[in-house]
Amino acid sequence: MALRVSNIRLAVEDPETTLPDRLARSLGIKTADIQRWRILRKSLDARDRQIQFVYSAEVQLLDEEKILQHKPRFQSISIETYSEVPFVMPPCGSVPTLGRPVVIGSGPGGLAAAYFLAELGYRPILLERGRPVRDRIRDVKDFDDGGQFNPESNYLFGEGGAGTFSDGKLTYRGSGPDVTRILQMFAENKGKPSVLYDFRPHLGSNRLPAVVKSIRRKIEALGGEVKFSCKAEDLDIQDNIIRGVYTSSGYIPANVVILAIGHSARDTYNALHARGVLMEQKPFQMGVRIEQPQETVNRVKYGHSDLENVIGAADYSLVANGKYDLFTFCMCAGGYIMPSVSEPGAFCTNGMSLSKHDSPYANSGLVITINPSDFGSSHPLAGIHFQEKYEKMAYEVGKKEYLCPIQGAKDFLGGRVSPAAPPSSYPRGTIATNLESILPTQVIEALHHGLPIMDKKWQGRFLKEASIVGPESRGSAPVRVVRDSLSRQSPSAIGLYPVGEGAGYAGGIVSAALDGLRSAMSIISTYAPVS
Repeated sequence: MALRVSNIRLAVEDPETTLPDRLARSLGIKTADIQRWRILRKSLDARDRQIQFVYSAEVQLLDEEKILQHKPRFQSISIETYSEVPFVMPPCGSVPTLGRPVVIGSGPGGLAAAYFLAELGYRPILLERGRPVRDRIRDVKDFDDGGQFNPESNYLFGEGGAGTFSDGKLTYRGSGPDVTRILQMFAENKGKPSVLYDFRPHLGSNRLPAVVKSIRRKIEALGGEVKFSCKAEDLDIQDNIIRGVYTSSGYIPANVVILAIGHSARDTYNALHARGVLMEQKPFQMGVRIEQPQETVNRVKYGHSDLENVIGAADYSLVANGKYDLFTFCMCAGGYIMPSVSEPGAFCTNGMSLSKHDSPYANSGLVITINPSDFGSSHPLAGIHFQEKYEKMAYEVGKKEYLCPIQGAKDFLGGRVSPAAPPSSYPRGTIATNLESILPTQVIEALHHGLPIMDKKWQGRFLKEASIVGPESRGSAPVRVVRDSLSRQSPSAIGLYPVGEGAGYAGGIVSAALDGLRSAMSIISTYAPVS
């Protein structure tokens, strides 16, 4: 038996190594009486400017019954028996596969699916249209330095998918043994052990390449195969059953295919639609990205104290309700604005940060939800066409050089172009622009209504030194690849398992990886391992 002890508090300045002593004092025992302990959850309490870390811990003691009998004595903490539900894979099925399972895409959904299939002997073939992460990093740096755009190796395509160059947040609203198993996968593959319990689990884009490379090597060591620069060009579907994949490197027979293409593989969406794979419109987020000095954010959140030196750069979350609710999204403390570009002739933004959050800038998406009724068409890919319209406008404004359209936030509200491009973390250069010329009417209306509300919440500091860039249009996929809720397969292509953000079923690194795991479990329960 073990105990869960909650509401153990440490000042932010106190090292975590003092936690066993604090646990012992709270329970009225000696530290030596603790046989084993581990952190289950770490959160931050900043309500009264007396900022503290608050912990829940699993504890094994010499005499746990004595503690439970005297629970009323422990006023400041919560104590209960604790038994963690273990993660269990289903038993392997018996249906034979036609060749090896194929996984299309090496983002979080595809990597997780391939990882867990490989663990149980299914020897998956993982197809990635882009390059290995080491080569991809070079291609991205060349582009940031003003080089040519590579349509197959960029911020969105390549090993690890779009998540490799992101803030690396590992937050997820749910819990359970499968969520824990996903976090363990990241932790055991060169991630930080603290991602299992931290209140703000985050890897950073400097650590993520090592993580995805480690996962890939585990897949290969377990009998899987990873094919880079191998683009899935079409599916072989006969009588509503998947039979194989046509790739840029040849045909691969397969009756089990996981589709984890990410939200920006527009050419693949078009191929799927032409092949008759069922898809439907879905809402997505669109807006701009706002950038301020990180020092301003720190002072608003931390006051006069220098807590950023202890707990890191401050972040924020804001909402302004209205006809179109405006909300912050993917906030990158101490981060950088980068081009979220997947094809030539288009431009949009996103944000990323390194593990130290040490950029002098903070940035966040400021988005609204665009609904299918706004698309103006019943075509299943109408949301993509909506995105493309404004991304092409932004590309033209950026002189076809991927310059980032930028405008001072107060200039935007005043309807005037900034006299000079404000300073920004965007690497390729910016261009002063009237952003209203490249944004949908709904977004413009939401910004004019919501920005003053957010500024008032910060007593006039939210917009004081802020600039906005855009458009921000790749927050989520505007299309969903239809799948059966029980079998997780496409009803128009039995054996095809759409997963992750690109399929319209996830909204972040952990949720996409979790979706990949659950589809892998469905495959494992049906099919036999590959001999």
